[in-house]
Amino acid sequence: MQLDTNRKKKGAAIINVTSLIDVVLLLLIFFMLTTSFVQQPGIKLDLPETQSAKTADDSENTVYINADGKIMLNDEEISFLDLNLRLAALIDTSLAENAIVLKADKTIDYGEVVKIMELAQVAGFQKLIIATEKK
Repeated sequence: MQLDTNRKKKGAAIINVTSLIDVVLLLLIFFMLTTSFVQQPGIKLDLPETQSAKTADDSENTVYINADGKIMLNDEEISFLDLNLRLAALIDTSLAENAIVLKADKTIDYGEVVKIMELAQVAGFQKLIIATEKK
C-alpha cells in the first residue's frame, strides 16, 4: 500500500486574505486623506509669501489676526483689550525661552501687528515667530 503525502489533510483551514487586504487599503486611504488637511482654526488668513519660509512647531502659543482685525489666541476669539492679560497668563516660567507665533493676514495694517508684537514683549515672551507662506 502506498501513502500519498501530497494530498491535503482534511480539516486544514484556508484563510482568504483578499478581504483583509481590501480593509487595510481602505483604512490606509482613510488615514491619508484625514491627516493631510491642516488648516487655521476658525479664522481665514492670507499669510504673506516669502521664499525662505521655514516650518514651525504648532505646539506653541499662536495669535491669529484676520483681514477684518479679528484676533484669536490659540483657538479662542479674544478682544484686543483682553489680549494683554491672556498673554501674561500663558507665560511658562519654567521655560528659558518663551515663544509665541504671530499669524497675521497680509492685508492687515502694519500698526496693528506692531501693537500685538509689543503686547507679547510686555507680557514676557522672549521669542516672536512671524508666520509666512512659502512661495
